[in-house]
Amino acid sequence: MRDLIVTENITLDGVIEAADWFAVANAEGVDQSDLTAVLGTHMANSDAVLFGRVSFEEMRGYWPKQTDDTTGVTDHLNKTTKYVVSSTLEDPEWENTVILRGVDELRAVREQPGKDIVATGSIQLVHALIAADLVDEYRLFVYPVVQGTGRRLFADAARIPSLRLVETHPFTSGVVLLRYRRS
Repeated sequence: MRDLIVTENITLDGVIEAADWFAVANAEGVDQSDLTAVLGTHMANSDAVLFGRVSFEEMRGYWPKQTDDTTGVTDHLNKTTKYVVSSTLEDPEWENTVILRGVDELRAVREQPGKDIVATGSIQLVHALIAADLVDEYRLFVYPVVQGTGRRLFADAARIPSLRLVETHPFTSGVVLLRYRRS
């Protein structure tokens, strides 16, 4: 069975809603080579990404148009299989995209041979994955920021299974990767 991994950028207070707090690590002159190297390893260990419709459409509108990306994200997203969970999307308009009509269809995908499936962004979908007990690992890129308000990854903490810390990795930018797996 393939692992389903949730990868999120998150603030110290648990907010994952995209805002200008990403600027902390993306400021001019901040060395991100160590972070980019780890992301490269994560991409090499996956052959599928999973999105909800809104995040998919945001990604589709941005990544295929990048021509000077040195991180490898553009190439990875354009080549890898993209699964989008949507009851309304008809034509994904991005190569290598498969539309799933619900979280239940993802169970069959996980049974197929392959590498990791990585879900990122897509908070509504991620909450559904957590509720369905489908997440094998959380990769949290913690930014040194307190947002105060916004949507949180663990909105209903009562549904989270026991987790064990398997890695901590601080980066030059001040971001820290925390990896947790189901116990």
